[in-house]
Amino acid sequence: MIEKLQKIKENASAELSGVSDKATLAAYKVKFLGKQGALTEVLRGMREVSPEDRPKVGALVNEIRDAIESAVAAKEREFERAELEKELASSFIDISEPSKGHEKGALHPLSRVYETLIDACVNIGFKVVDGPEVELDYYNFEALNVPKNHPARDMQDTFFISDNLLLRSQTSSVQARAMKSLTPPFKIISPGRVYRNDSDATHSPVFHQMEGLVVDENVSMADLKSMLTSLMRKTFGENTELRFRPSFFPFTEPSVEVDVTCPTCHGEGCRICKGTGFLELLGAGIVNPKVLEMGGIDSKKYRGFAFGFGVDRVAMVKDGIGDIRSMFRNDIRFLKQMK
Repeated sequence: MIEKLQKIKENASAELSGVSDKATLAAYKVKFLGKQGALTEVLRGMREVSPEDRPKVGALVNEIRDAIESAVAAKEREFERAELEKELASSFIDISEPSKGHEKGALHPLSRVYETLIDACVNIGFKVVDGPEVELDYYNFEALNVPKNHPARDMQDTFFISDNLLLRSQTSSVQARAMKSLTPPFKIISPGRVYRNDSDATHSPVFHQMEGLVVDENVSMADLKSMLTSLMRKTFGENTELRFRPSFFPFTEPSVEVDVTCPTCHGEGCRICKGTGFLELLGAGIVNPKVLEMGGIDSKKYRGFAFGFGVDRVAMVKDGIGDIRSMFRNDIRFLKQMK
């Protein structure tokens, strides 16, 4: 039996050199490893082998089977590699050749403005933070000094899911959460989607905000003005001027509305800015001490300033978009104009 196995091993090795394609390889595999193959025939005759020789014969059978299977696998890989090389050679593509009739894409106006604003803030040390869009009433209002039944809630037509759950109407909710986990000093921005029940040419029920918060020991309106001036000039150009007007927000005191030079007329007065030369763009102010305390921050040691604006509004001003709804319709004609 051992002599027979050695003969099978020699025949398998000799015939392998004559295997030149997948068809002959398949026949070779059947001949030596198939149900009617040479090795299977040996195994059927194991009953005739003496008990003391069976371990040797079984070990030799396994050795020959493993060798043949390894040889078959190597041949299969060789044929597959040859086929791939042949296919690549016959279907060569020059990836450096300019394509024909292919239009280049471009970032959406919102994505482009987001990149500009976030990069400008990150470059001066701000950290980007995020939070849930389905928010608790506490973080969206109460932690920002807007308790239940407060008149300031009427400033926003909020989508309530339940008495205590809502779609966030401002990304200030992210700042309220962040204050509980961060240790001053810190600088954060919170870009993201927000929701209000409002829809016309300049308002959308889903829109985008970016709000910023700085908390440190010596923070003033001068720091706020300097930072916003730098940010707006990076967004609209180095000749952009800012105008600060007194306003009211429950979470800041004092509060200001911030206007920027109209990028269309550069301050000369036009239809877009209604002849004033400025466009209202941001809300900002010094953080109300009550808000700091609710965030677990010592208001006697630390102060902060906050600012926020609609990213959609910035994109409309920057790109001359007359209807906010155009940015959400995915009209290819509009998107081509925004390249």
